[in-house]
Amino acid sequence: MTHSLIAPDGWAPAKGYANGVLTKDGLLFVGGQIGWNTDQVFETNDFIGQMEQTLRNILDVVVAAGGTAESITRLTWFVVDKKEYAARQSEVGAAYRKVLGKHFPAMTMVVVSALIEDEALIEIEATAVIN
Repeated sequence: MTHSLIAPDGWAPAKGYANGVLTKDGLLFVGGQIGWNTDQVFETNDFIGQMEQTLRNILDVVVAAGGTAESITRLTWFVVDKKEYAARQSEVGAAYRKVLGKHFPAMTMVVVSALIEDEALIEIEATAVIN
């Protein structure tokens, strides 16, 4: 097989998708993560709370594949409220550093009208290199 599916221990099973796909040459593709917990339950409807949980979910997938925050090379953010994101920049930065430290990969931000899970305010996908 040319790749392995990555799922952190204790997570509710993904239905119809993989949380992570690790290629034999060490590229990890992390599927879009949202701000729910390991049981796929939202604990908050606050943007910063969901953002922090989303980043923790990404890091959990990266760690399950054998990497660290520094392994992440790209993040693509999808947000439903551009104004809230812009207005809460200091909180965004603090929550980001709390989870990923001072590691800043290439990033893209996209504003979308909605996400598949109605409660989701943010979704982030990632690419990492696992050595």
